[in-house]
Amino acid sequence: MDLFLPESGLVIWMTIAFGIVFFILSKFGFPIILKSINEREKYIIKSLDAANEAQQKLLEIEDKGKEIIANAEQQQLLIVKESQELKKKLVEEAKMQAQKEADNIIANARIQIEKEKETALSDIRNEVLQVSLSIAEKVLEKELENKKAHTQYVEKLLDNMSMSQS
Repeated sequence: MDLFLPESGLVIWMTIAFGIVFFILSKFGFPIILKSINEREKYIIKSLDAANEAQQKLLEIEDKGKEIIANAEQQQLLIVKESQELKKKLVEEAKMQAQKEADNIIANARIQIEKEKETALSDIRNEVLQVSLSIAEKVLEKELENKKAHTQYVEKLLDNMSMSQS
């Protein structure tokens, strides 16, 4: 049992040594250790506050980012809608302009055809007049003294014929 029961002198010296070490530590060591622990605690609290603040800012930035993205999507949809409307408008204007040009071309062609028809009829009338006069001259060579009066008379007859055919 000697192992478990130390001698009384040893216990006293150990108690004195422990007291001295405890006194030195309490006077010089513990204040420094407590100061370091308190500083470390303040630093950790500051770091946690900074992390919380950074996380709040990050959440705000995320919310702003989502808002900006939503606005951009709305603007994109608006731009697409406007471009589609503009496309439809331009297509309609192009169709209307093409129709107007086609109508103008058709009208000009009709006018030109009508002019050519009148010119052809006038040419035919003149040729018929000349042929009629030639024939009449040959047939009635003796009776025709005034060629101009006879031409007017034939033109009058042709006008009467063309009016009756119309």
